[in-house]
Amino acid sequence: MTKESLQTFEFKAEVKQLLDLVVHSLYSHKDIFLRELISNATDAIDKRRFESLTKTDLAKDAGDWKIKISTNEKEETLTISDNGIGMTKENLIDQLGTIAKSGTKNFIEQLKESKGQDQKAISLIGQFGVGFYASFMVADKVTVISKFAGTDKASKWISTGEGSFEVTDAERAQAGTDVVLHLTKENLGYLKEWEIKTIVKKYSDFVEHPIVMDIEREEKPRDTDGKIIEDGKAEKVVSEETLNSMKAIWTKTKKEVTDEEYTNFYKHISKDYTDPFRNIHYSAEGTIEFNALLYIPKKAPMDLFYPDSIKGIHLYVKRVFIMDDCKKLVPEYLRFIKGVVDSSDLPLNVSREILQQDMHLDRIKKNIISKILSTLKSLQKNEFSEYVEFYKEFGAVLKEGLHYDYDNKEKISDLCLFKTTKTIEGEYKSLAQYIEDMQKDQKEIYYFINPDKDTALNSPHLEIFRNKGYEVILMLDPVDEWVIGALSEYKGKKLKAVDKGDIKLDSNKKDEETLKKKQEEHKNLLEFIKKQLEHNIKEARFSSRLTDSPSCLVADEDAMSAQMAQMFKSMGQAMPLQQKSLEINPNHPITDIMQKLFEKDPAAPELKDYITLLYDQALLSEGSKIADPLSFVKIVSKLMVKAAGN
Repeated sequence: MTKESLQTFEFKAEVKQLLDLVVHSLYSHKDIFLRELISNATDAIDKRRFESLTKTDLAKDAGDWKIKISTNEKEETLTISDNGIGMTKENLIDQLGTIAKSGTKNFIEQLKESKGQDQKAISLIGQFGVGFYASFMVADKVTVISKFAGTDKASKWISTGEGSFEVTDAERAQAGTDVVLHLTKENLGYLKEWEIKTIVKKYSDFVEHPIVMDIEREEKPRDTDGKIIEDGKAEKVVSEETLNSMKAIWTKTKKEVTDEEYTNFYKHISKDYTDPFRNIHYSAEGTIEFNALLYIPKKAPMDLFYPDSIKGIHLYVKRVFIMDDCKKLVPEYLRFIKGVVDSSDLPLNVSREILQQDMHLDRIKKNIISKILSTLKSLQKNEFSEYVEFYKEFGAVLKEGLHYDYDNKEKISDLCLFKTTKTIEGEYKSLAQYIEDMQKDQKEIYYFINPDKDTALNSPHLEIFRNKGYEVILMLDPVDEWVIGALSEYKGKKLKAVDKGDIKLDSNKKDEETLKKKQEEHKNLLEFIKKQLEHNIKEARFSSRLTDSPSCLVADEDAMSAQMAQMFKSMGQAMPLQQKSLEINPNHPITDIMQKLFEKDPAAPELKDYITLLYDQALLSEGSKIADPLSFVKIVSKLMVKAAGN
């Protein structure tokens, strides 16, 4: 180094701010410094390889493309070398001394906001491509020696990250770059072989160029046939070992990947010991280009409904790992999907605003959603029994999309399956199949929300439907009532709950007049029942639903079900009082018994017992708890004794 060649420069203001933020905001995730330096080395190699296609002299003396990591415990340095395009002195000054490009201010503000939120900050570093400065998280001095391909001169850049840097002439045999990190005392662990291997495996395993390192081992000598001489003295042998697999199978065509490779890669990224159910391997071209290898698991994980569960989509950019839980790539209702998305189109430098990055991710997300839904549709159409197995595991999650994804609501509703009052054990129907099997005079799709299948099938609400031969969809998942609000109709057919509002099937005018007449005849009795149960019901009325049971409870058309209300109550949320109407079967013998008792003596204790019993039976039939089980038992016993005495 000569005084004539040495020059000192001040960092631009933006870089000073950036260095301070990077060092202090990302302190607990220092490992990414190596990811960023390897990524920069990869870009340099790619650029030289591309330029050499038209300028053959740039490839002179390059040898095999590779990135080498070297350690020097005595000097306490870690060096990352490449044989890429290299940098001139001007490049070192411009590219490492300033980031004065559009978007810089936006980036720094974003990083300030993310301080203390390590994962977000790491994401920003990767997205903006300024990860070189992450070197100062582990080093108190960084030296860069670089020689631009096709030139004879090399240059050196030196900085302690404290506001200035020096540039001078240097010597380097071949084109490329060495980044030498003078590690701080607390970061000497990064000189350990196992630590370097762990970081490379996590972040850069699929980089297409070999990442190598000299590994020292003690080995016993071998004879001329290559066999180990057991009594020979072990000697230290240094060999260059490749640390990354370079097997990014998502960049290959389907024909190039075996079933075993697909399975092994799934287990690697998902940490699942079972084989995947299906894989979706494709490349997208057009306005946005990316490769994707997605998997549908065979079994639902235990944390599927946990709010902080890992989504499992790994984001790579040019084979470099960015994050393993990219929530922006799949919606919540597809959170069971595992896999990898790799794009070279995502902007990874400060010249891009955060809004533009979101646009790219949104386009990828839409493409992924479309591909997953079309794959499921094909499976449903061509391998229905296999689709049923998938749906048993993930159907409840998929249905969430009816609420969240308006654009794809129709596609998701096509994929939904249900048990019905006419399906046998293990059988499911889609909404399209339900419509195809509807009665000719049926105008609406009828459904019943109840978490217990047996309770639902035995409910008095279904009596008239069973009597008329109408099929009713049984919605048994806890999520059903929440999502059904987003599905008011399907293929022009309105969805109607059997336990809410008025039910009018194909009853003729005569039936309606008969019901109306009985309502008028028993008007005083119904009003008396309402008064006796005024704290429990909205009104008492005769029902067209019931054919066998004496009573049932019916909610208003837009009311919340008892199951949903109970769920909110268990979550500690206060619920407004939602009284139901007590519907009574006008043709049941108990109606005549109560009418006679009422006409004889409205104050008779026996009449009040019948009314209480009628209400409690309705509660039990819908699966709800009765207020006073002991009183219920006493009333039943008393009426049984009286009946036996008669």
